[in-house]
Formats: sequence, structure tokens, C-alpha cells
Amino acid sequence: MSATHVRYEILRTFRNRVTLGVTLALPLVLYYSIASGNRHATSSGIPFPLYFMTGMAAYGAMFAAVSPGAHLALDRSRGWIRQLRITPLRARTETVAKVLAAYLVALPTLVVLFLAGASLGVRLDAAQWLEMTGLLLVGLAPFVLMGQILGHVVAGDALVPAVGGLVILFALFGGAYGAFFNSGTMLTFVKLLPSFWLVQAGKAALLLGDWPAEGWIVVACWTAALIPLAVLVYQHDTGNV
Repeated sequence: MSATHVRYEILRTFRNRVTLGVTLALPLVLYYSIASGNRHATSSGIPFPLYFMTGMAAYGAMFAAVSPGAHLALDRSRGWIRQLRITPLRARTETVAKVLAAYLVALPTLVVLFLAGASLGVRLDAAQWLEMTGLLLVGLAPFVLMGQILGHVVAGDALVPAVGGLVILFALFGGAYGAFFNSGTMLTFVKLLPSFWLVQAGKAALLLGDWPAEGWIVVACWTAALIPLAVLVYQHDTGNV
């Protein structure tokens, strides 16, 4: 039953064509709208199509990782979660299925952005592409948890604006649309956000060769803090169904 449920959750996610289409199209449209007119420009010494691709990849991956929470909220409103919890299905299996679905939606988002970058002249070697992808997937862990938490605490009709607002704020302060803070107190603040290091994950593969220890620590701390919160809201939600 466990493997069947995981497969069902993944198939159901990919059959939701509207959500999947928006998740793939939104960062792609933003990327082409801005990068195509600046394909010969540079930013921070990096060709702009490459620089902006890393930001949009982070933004798209964040949106993809958080948005499956909408399925969870919809399942709650329809009583599907209530039905699952009277079956022998373990809570761990249910959670693993949703986490895998979130990551499997994020992967096509990254691939689409990478292909868009390549169409505008972005050229990286295989090691750089792989390192960028790996770091982005690691950096997504807090956002996958955020999606699950929102799915348990926010009503279905309010989740879409909640997800959109949350991702936009994290993307804005994290520098997905460009670096707004280069020094001072605000830079210190944004470095405490996992979205900052998610954006930097792409640039690390291009310039630095690795993710600074600070990035690993921030992402690990957010993940460690969100795991018990996700467990708490799950348990509370379980008690209410």
C-alpha cells in the first residue's frame, strides 16, 4: 500500500495540469521577458541571461516546492485526509509521498529554466549544471516543509494567495529578482533567509566553486526548526479530523 500511495500522489500531482502549467510557465515568462532584452548585458561580472537564470531557477523551484501544499489543503476540505487516516496508511508514507511530489515538480521547473538560459546563450559545463541543480535541491528543503505546514493550517480558498505572497517575499528579499541589499544591516538580515542561499546556490556553481558554510548552516537551521513545526501542525490537524 505504501508504494501504491506514493505512486498515486505523484501521478495526481502531475495530472493537475493547471497548477503544473502555472508553476512551469510563470518563472519562464518572467525570465524571457527580462533576460531576452538584456542578453548582451552583464550583472556582477556575469552575463545577464546567466545571472538572471539562477535567480528565476530559485524562484521557480521555491514556488514548485511550496505549491503542493494546495493539494493538501484541498484534500482536507474534501475529507480525503479524514479517509486516509482511518486506513492502515502510515503518516510517514503520506508525508514522504508529498515531499517526493514537491521535489518532482521542482525538477522540471529547473530543467525548463536551464533550457531557457541555454537558448539565450548560457553555456556551462556538465559539472556546473549538476552542482547548481544539487545545491538548489538541497536549499529547497525548508520550502517543501513550508508548503506542508501551510497545507495543514490555511484554508483551501486562502492558500493560493498565501503561497504566492510567501514565495514572492522570500524571492524578493533573497535576491531572485536581483540583489537589492549589498551591505549593511539588511544584508545581514537577508543572509539569515534560506531563499538568499537558494539564489546563491546557482551562483556558487558559477563563481565560488562551493556553497559557503554559512549557507549550509542557515538552510540546516531552518529545516531543523520547521520539521517539529510540521509535525506539530500535522498532529493538531489529525486531532481535528
